Amino acid sequence: TLKIDAGLRDGVRPDSPVLSGEGSLVGRVSDVTFTQSQVVLLGDPDCRLAVLVQETRDNGIIAPSSSSPLDSSIVDLLYLSRNSPLRSGQIVVTSGIGGIFPKEILVGQIVDWRTVGYGLYNEARVSLAVNMNTLEEVWVKLP
Repeated sequence: TLKIDAGLRDGVRPDSPVLSGEGSLVGRVSDVTFTQSQVVLLGDPDCRLAVLVQETRDNGIIAPSSSSPLDSSIVDLLYLSRNSPLRSGQIVVTSGIGGIFPKEILVGQIVDWRTVGYGLYNEARVSLAVNMNTLEEVWVKLP
């Protein structure tokens, strides 16, 4: 998580999307006071979100990485169709499903994938577009 110096006085509300200066998704606001807010970052178990692979329009869910739990730059993309034509480098964006994150915000790109669940679906590892360790400024998308 991280704290930002914008709060209720600035129009920030819980679940507001937080973006990097380049417009890539960082996370969502979890708690708000009058002058500050706490942001839950992508890759945190409390920040799952619906996404889609931009090229194929396949939907999935972003979750913390099970294969690289100490690497905050990699997350898992779960529940992709077993017929998804996945390739390394494909762009992953928010799907707009769920009502918190608007559609088409950049999340990252696929690193690799595998078939799981006895061949029922695919999972991919996604490299996040934002380096969370070097963030200096963020934007909060207000309603």
